[in-house]
This record gives sequence, C-alpha cells and structure tokens, in this order.
Amino acid sequence: MFTGIIEHLGVVSRLEPIDSGQRLFVRAAGLDHLKKGESICTNGVCLTVIWQQGDELAYDLSHETLRLTTLGGLKPGAAVNLERSLAVGDRMGGHFVAGHVDGVGRVAAITPQGEGSEISFEAPVALMPYIAEKGSVSVEGVSLTPWAVSGNRFTVAFIPHTLQATNLVLPTTNAGPVFSPGASAPRLWIPFVNGTNVFYLPGY
Repeated sequence: MFTGIIEHLGVVSRLEPIDSGQRLFVRAAGLDHLKKGESICTNGVCLTVIWQQGDELAYDLSHETLRLTTLGGLKPGAAVNLERSLAVGDRMGGHFVAGHVDGVGRVAAITPQGEGSEISFEAPVALMPYIAEKGSVSVEGVSLTPWAVSGNRFTVAFIPHTLQATNLVLPTTNAGPVFSPGASAPRLWIPFVNGTNVFYLPGY
C-alpha cells in the first residue's frame, strides 16, 4: 500500500525483452538499500524489485502489466515517480494507493495558473462514478484531489511543488488552454480512487 506522495524521481536506464514480458531498469539516487522482493510504486503501478546494484534496480513487467498500463511506452531517459510501500505507523500525507491499475486515460486540457496549472483529464467512462469532487485519485502515482468532475473528465489544480517534484511536467502557454493532440497526448492511469468516506476498488 502507498500514499501517492512521491519520494524519488527515477530515470529509466534500459529495457530488455524477456519471455514473460519486459525487464525495466531504473536508476534512483537514494534508493540503494532495497531488498529483493520489495514493492515500489512506479508511476502508480506496484512493482516488485527483482535485482539491485548500486542505484540501479530492475523489475519484471508481465504482458498483462504492459497491456493495462503505459509502462510499456517508457523509453530510456524517461522520468518515473517512485514511492516505497507504507510501514505501520507512517504518516499518511496523501491517500491510500494500491498500485493496481484501473484504467488509462489522457490529458484533455492544460490551463496555466501562475506558476502552477489546472489540468483536465479524460478517464474511462466506467471509472467516473468512482471519481468524486474533493475525493482522491492517483495519476502517475501522484495523489491528487479533483475539484471538478463532469462527464468523463475531471480537473485538478497543480501547485508548483507537485510539478517540480514529480514527472507531471506538462507544456503550458500564456495564450490560454492547450488541448492535447489526441493519441500523442500524455496519458494517465487511476490505480485507486476514494469517495468522501468510502474507499472504492473498481474491478475488485
């Protein structure tokens, strides 16, 4: 279980095909004392560390993981959000994030707000009943609070710190909203959603 508060920004160092899918290698300064078998939330997906040497670690991605997430689209040099699993007694700074992916969507619009941004996301229609205004949603593993929900869209206000401390660095302009160009737009996934007082696990 995770919180959606990103601890480290890693960098994809290499990818190798394997019979069961793909092996993903990530360099992450400050994560050099992991145990084999430890769970790390990587861009919102709970992955198991299978190898580590120095600041480089590796995960095996199954065909199912590659099919249901956007991890298969990562390239060497890409930044990834990393968070170690919760320990009993840890502070809960975000919300409970299971790391189990429920859907893939896309960025629909970006509106600059000073040094921050308001970003609207399109999510699968089947997930929208679980996304509530002032609730919680995880995008790329980052705990966020939608302030507007309508149709198949929800909108989040990003403060400068979130944009600086995560890989959610998206283009902005002073000329008004920027609409992402369809399939080539950055995408998101929603591993865990909660309403006001009830936790929902879509698909469970």
